[in-house]
Amino acid sequence: MSGLYFLFPTLLVILVSYLVVRAAAIALMMTGMDEKRARFQALSAFSGTGFTTREAESVVNHPVRRRVVSMLMIFGNAGIVTVIVTATSSLVTSKGHSLPLNIIIFLIGIFLIYKIATYKGFVRRWENFIEDKLVKSPAFEEGATEDLLHLVEGNGLVRAVIKEDSLLVGNSLSKSKLTEKGLLVLGIERGKSWIPIPKAKETIRENDRLVVYGPLVTLKALFKE
Repeated sequence: MSGLYFLFPTLLVILVSYLVVRAAAIALMMTGMDEKRARFQALSAFSGTGFTTREAESVVNHPVRRRVVSMLMIFGNAGIVTVIVTATSSLVTSKGHSLPLNIIIFLIGIFLIYKIATYKGFVRRWENFIEDKLVKSPAFEEGATEDLLHLVEGNGLVRAVIKEDSLLVGNSLSKSKLTEKGLLVLGIERGKSWIPIPKAKETIRENDRLVVYGPLVTLKALFKE
């Protein structure tokens, strides 16, 4: 039965590892990363499987993400090594009828951890707890504008000056059909005034400066000099 002294810490490490990965995924999501990618990258960093070049750049170029992933790698290496050592020790120290008993206990423990991991109530409470703690952290007060706007994916934010010969002059935003081109006018700078989130009936005037968000290819084609 001495193997049980190593078996329970093994199960505990597995449970803690799961909670750490979930917490890290929440942290990555709070930097502007989408949920699926955050969970995948958290698991990849913890298990040491690595990322694609594009994903690695999105982490390395972001200080908060870099910190989260670095901690995951450290905890992952420590956690995985601990699981291997303790599980092996548990089996090695088992003798006679203790060996099948320890295997049964281990499988039951894995099943219970799986049930906990898939219980939405528990997972939701854990994620809410982590999110509440991270919100108070100064590291997450920074706005992740670049990631929220998906600038690395070919989108952009420009300030376009409407010249006299522009086809947009005299047309309302609705008639300009910018939204049909996948563009969104976030605001209009007109002289010294600022019109945030202008309405569809707002008329575009000469010398207006439109702050527009959308695909860079479309923006360059429409507002090229």
